[in-house]
This record gives sequence, structure tokens and C-alpha cells, in this order.
Amino acid sequence: MARSIKKGPYIDEKLMKKVTNLKKGDKTIIKTWSRDCVITPEMVGFTFGVHNGKDHLPVFVVENMVGHKLGEFSPTRKFVKHGGKIQKTIEQSKK
Repeated sequence: MARSIKKGPYIDEKLMKKVTNLKKGDKTIIKTWSRDCVITPEMVGFTFGVHNGKDHLPVFVVENMVGHKLGEFSPTRKFVKHGGKIQKTIEQSKK
């Protein structure tokens, strides 16, 4: 369910305070656990370390990301191949 238009997009206040304190083009990574925070135009050009449950993945924000959430660019699950032992032997024979 989407957030109501009356309330506007959710933007973490602490995160915006960190962004405003940094200069444009600064290469420091801003760590955040706020995956549900919406990316605003002020965040463009900064690198965020978005927590995925285990560690912080670096996400460099560009113009196309405005309006999306930070969590969309930090996957929480790691895909492991299907097939088990049989698939492993097939892949080794291809090499």
C-alpha cells in the first residue's frame, strides 16, 4: 500500500541532516539503516552505505534514482545456484 499523498514521501530527517552537512561531490560514504527513505534531488551525487541486514552496500545516487527508495538498490538476499551436485558436475565438465 502506498503512502498517502497528503503526508508526502518519507524522508529520514537524520539522513537529510547528514547530506546537508556534506559538500557536493564529497566521496565519504553515509551509512544508513533507513532502507525505506525516498531518494530526493538533494541526495544526487552522494554515496550511501545502505544496510542489507548483514553489511552496508555502497549505493551511488544518480538522477534516475530520484523518487525510488534506498532499499531498492541494496538486495537483501543472495542467489545461490540451483541443482546441487549434479549441476556442479555439469558446470565443471563445460570448463
